[in-house]
Amino acid sequence: MKLKYILPILFIALLSTACSSDDDNNIDTPPTVNEVEGLIKIQDIENNNHTIELYSKSGYFNTGYNEISLRIKENTNNTFFEDFTINWMPMMQMPTMQHSCPNSAITKAPGRDTVYQGFVIYQMTNTDGSGWSLTFNYTIDGVDYSITDTISVMQNENQNVTSFMGSDSERYILALIEPKDPRIAINNMKVGLFKMETMMSFPVVEDYTITLDPRMPGMGNHSSPNNTDLTYSSVNSNYQGNLSLTMTGYWVLNLKLMDDMDTVLKGEDVTEEEQQSSLYLELEF
Repeated sequence: MKLKYILPILFIALLSTACSSDDDNNIDTPPTVNEVEGLIKIQDIENNNHTIELYSKSGYFNTGYNEISLRIKENTNNTFFEDFTINWMPMMQMPTMQHSCPNSAITKAPGRDTVYQGFVIYQMTNTDGSGWSLTFNYTIDGVDYSITDTISVMQNENQNVTSFMGSDSERYILALIEPKDPRIAINNMKVGLFKMETMMSFPVVEDYTITLDPRMPGMGNHSSPNNTDLTYSSVNSNYQGNLSLTMTGYWVLNLKLMDDMDTVLKGEDVTEEEQQSSLYLELEF
């Protein structure tokens, strides 16, 4: 009688063990994360030890504001480093001089293990895209390295960056950051404003005001309602305001730069006689 009850119990125990083993074998492994998903490689820059991979959403450098992502690969085993410090120096070589351009610090991209990011604002290029080089100085595990290579910077179709002398005899660089994808609506407009302190130093200009008057030259130079002037955001270190776009087409974003004492440094109001400010950016969608 005892054997009658023991056999079913043993069978159930064996079945449970088998099921448990099958369940363990079927546990899903975490999916591999593509750290550069949505980005297109621009180019590789190499030395004897490492390769720095450069990425952006477009896959190229152009004049104006460029968001750049990068990661560093160990050449011997094709693995990517997770922790390092790095800075860059973009350089434009001209026939009689050289200069840099506004650029940010490089920091780790949110939610990524190997990808770092920053921005560079190229204010000019040669007709063939040549003239620029990019130098990286970086440290891994206490060892310092350096990489330099030439890059190509293509001319943007519309004026998304401008360099000018203000009435205060200071040279400024102004670049369009947003909107990247303009639409018929009130768009959040962002621009970066930098002062050319030296050929190599371009600090952010704080607490000025940039007035905004968008116009469509091909449509009787009409404007749009509900625009606001651009004011400085200390959180993002750029200038932000509302840009109202009422239809698709070519827009001139007429601007006027005023310092913290409301002195006009560059630009004019648009009038019947003065159809466009001397300080402007362009947008077409």
